[in-house]
Amino acid sequence: MNPARLDSALLWLWLALLAAGLVAVTSASMELSASRHGDAFHHLWRHGIYAVLAVVAFLGVLSVSTSAWSGWDRACLVLAVALLALLLVPGMGREVNGSLRWIVIGPVSLQPSEPARFLLVVYLAGYVVRHGEAISSSLLGLLRPLAWLAIPSVLLLAQPDLGSVVVIMAAAVGLLFLSGARVLHLTFCGLAALAALAALISMRDYRSARLQAFLDPWAPEVQFGSGYQLTQALIAFGRGEWFGVGLGEGMQKLFYLPEAHTDFIFAVIAEETGVFGALLLCAALLAVVIRGLWHGRKAQRRGATMAAGLAYGAALMLGLQTLISVGVNTGLLPTKGLTLPLVSYGGNSLIVSSALVALLVRVAWENAQHASRPRRARQREVLA
Repeated sequence: MNPARLDSALLWLWLALLAAGLVAVTSASMELSASRHGDAFHHLWRHGIYAVLAVVAFLGVLSVSTSAWSGWDRACLVLAVALLALLLVPGMGREVNGSLRWIVIGPVSLQPSEPARFLLVVYLAGYVVRHGEAISSSLLGLLRPLAWLAIPSVLLLAQPDLGSVVVIMAAAVGLLFLSGARVLHLTFCGLAALAALAALISMRDYRSARLQAFLDPWAPEVQFGSGYQLTQALIAFGRGEWFGVGLGEGMQKLFYLPEAHTDFIFAVIAEETGVFGALLLCAALLAVVIRGLWHGRKAQRRGATMAAGLAYGAALMLGLQTLISVGVNTGLLPTKGLTLPLVSYGGNSLIVSSALVALLVRVAWENAQHASRPRRARQREVLA
């Protein structure tokens, strides 16, 4: 692989976000680390190890050609379902904060929903390669992959993890749209999804409580209950103003804001760096998503359907998770436990997010390789 043909802007954005996450996690977790572990840098050391593993995963995915993934798409779906099903095996799953989301094997903890996101991107891209014409011509061709995705979705809901289901299904619909699905068919699917989402919210009291807290988090009956995280996050934004109170000087991370180093790290960043720092971080994440979609479009134009699907899926997964995480932190969406990609503490999320970025960099490199070939060779490749 010629490093000169790698997307340097995308690489620098990825490295900058990893560095920003390391700083943010350190600042947000020092008091918690000192209280729980007797070492203020406990989470820093662990996050540093995760960052190294994320780089290894990045390099590993980068070394695999996009065409190689096409032969493994069905296997990726089966593997995603198997990983999620392992949580239901007695003795395998571990419950954290009321949710059964972790598989613990010795010192290693695996959150199956994270690798499942990557595996399902590969499955969807492979499906588009095999059934591209059916997707664009019939409703059944569009519903078939969504029906297969219902299996891991049910397993995710059993944890329960509605947020991951929303991200995966929304990314799937977006990928199918960019791959040629009809707007009328997607509208039908969207209305059905909204009805299903409303039903899922009404089935669980805590989801209804979160919705009520979202509508009015300062109401006396929810302010110190289901609306507590949101009110504390909003206080962080208010304290940060335009340029923040300074790195390490935030108050909300001092046991006021729960999950300050994971789900609500964006609020801590906004408090310490202000609106300016928060918008800069959002711009960096948005740039990753836009460049990913752009590379996917270039791959699609040259006839590389698998590469296009991988780029679209990876970019949409990162973008939608960012949108929901930022929306939750700012009170624009109901509270849901989702990390901020490449920034929040958590090895599984950091590794998988880096692997998704690696797919984008790989597609960009293959686009550059294609563009550098003689015109006749490119034409023969497209016709083949």
